[in-house]
Amino acid sequence: MRRIDHPGPVAAERFAAVTGEAVPIRFVLEPGLTIDEAVAAGMRGSGCIGGFVEFRGGRCEPFRYVMPAASSDPRYVAWYSETFEPDGPVNVTRACAIVGVRDGKTFLHCHGLWDTREGPRMGHMLAPLSRVAEPIKVEGIGFRDATFEAMSDKETNFTLFEPVQNSGKVSTKTGRQVLLAKVRPNRDISLAIEEICIRQGIARANIYGIGSLNGVRFVDGTRVDSHATEVQIRDGHFTSEDGHGQARLNLDVVDMDGAIASGEIVRGDNPVCITFELVIEETGR
Repeated sequence: MRRIDHPGPVAAERFAAVTGEAVPIRFVLEPGLTIDEAVAAGMRGSGCIGGFVEFRGGRCEPFRYVMPAASSDPRYVAWYSETFEPDGPVNVTRACAIVGVRDGKTFLHCHGLWDTREGPRMGHMLAPLSRVAEPIKVEGIGFRDATFEAMSDKETNFTLFEPVQNSGKVSTKTGRQVLLAKVRPNRDISLAIEEICIRQGIARANIYGIGSLNGVRFVDGTRVDSHATEVQIRDGHFTSEDGHGQARLNLDVVDMDGAIASGEIVRGDNPVCITFELVIEETGR
């Protein structure tokens, strides 16, 4: 399997996961606010401090985003492209955001697909620089006692989300597990999900999240050879029998040239490039 060497010391644990008290969330992003302001307001209204939200449609103006790119700085194996600033309104086809905290404030890590005047594009949404142009309905899974917190990551030299529990919050868990998780570089994303679920005793789960992969291999033979990509899970599931689990993931992917690919990925041949953040929702035992 492909491997990428980051400049810092390799962390011993290749993934992290915490259990949170989860609630379904639905709210509307109000026009005039930036995306991060609107999501922060919706999370506060839901009593949640972190989680996952999904956009299916919605118009923004202005809108700003970046794509994966090579890095000229040896401190990083990859970086971001220039900022793209499409003219006119941009319609978000589908986007996924991990919601957490950075410097004490709500912060979004968001990947998605959108339609511009130049055609469909995909990348990393710059939520503080993108403004809601009309009411946008979003839904997802929120957490009242856990979140993702942006921390300095010595292995990659990036500031990355880590799942953390809020020790000051009293949980009222009902038995169904929902996990906040993060997978580190050079672990196959499907196998990592399987190991996380099996360790937690989860037999079936829905998988949500975004991240970056070092190239992508799809089951239909399609390949993405870019060493850095931006990825969102379109549809993800985990099932197990007799202690043997299998994750099936359908992804949207954009490479460093802006080419977009979608489909089910090969299990065991899709290593994480920089990070992959997940919400894993148990659906049965």
